[in-house]
Amino acid sequence: MSGSVTLNINDGIAEITLDRPEKHNAITPEMASALAEHCARVDRDDAVRVVFVKGAGNRAFCTGSDIKSLAQFPSAWHFRNRVEYAMALRNVQKPVIAALKGWVLGGGGELALAADIRVAGTSTRCGFPEVTRGWVGGGGASQLLPRLIGYGQAMRMLLTGEIVDAAEAQRLGLFEIVVDDAEVESVARALCRQIASYSPIATQAVKASVRASLSTALEIGIRYENEMNVMCFAVGNHLEGIKAFSEDHSPDSRR
Repeated sequence: MSGSVTLNINDGIAEITLDRPEKHNAITPEMASALAEHCARVDRDDAVRVVFVKGAGNRAFCTGSDIKSLAQFPSAWHFRNRVEYAMALRNVQKPVIAALKGWVLGGGGELALAADIRVAGTSTRCGFPEVTRGWVGGGGASQLLPRLIGYGQAMRMLLTGEIVDAAEAQRLGLFEIVVDDAEVESVARALCRQIASYSPIATQAVKASVRASLSTALEIGIRYENEMNVMCFAVGNHLEGIKAFSEDHSPDSRR
């Protein structure tokens, strides 16, 4: 099986590309391992402020796990202990932007759900067809989709395997931004540059606070947010922001 996952880091932005366009960027076990390694690396690299993930070519972002590779696991136990690539991306503490075009299916949809913001082209078609093949997705769709689009709409997609177009996905709240296909990467990169220009302490604190809201009670979440705010002040980044406001210029993003 061919295919790779490439990583390029430039100006604080780590660009991860699923590179198997001839197979709609379907992920093999080797690609899953490479993706997990890249995710761990960018999370440790202080020079990286934002992660940008995309698929090679124009036909698909990712159609999930390579079906033939699923049959090669010697037992269900070995499958249980596989590298879960969507979880690897979700575990990245830095902001993650996904650029989507063409097919976004199954595990590819779970990769999109693992991102923080999704920029999609008008050609994008998204669905979770696992139920039609006899199983449930193992990368978080049943947990993340209802949190994003609500219980009923998530059940509609997960129980029927229905594939929705970009306009419908945006209406549901699954995609945040929809543009012409030719503009997807430029819009996503501009968003990355904007976020990368801010304090990395602040952007990661925002992500940690919002993620905490998905699994905690309101009062606990608010207390956690305040602790994140105090942490930002303790680091001292707020002083640059106050100074910049007083002097009417942008803060120094190098801090």
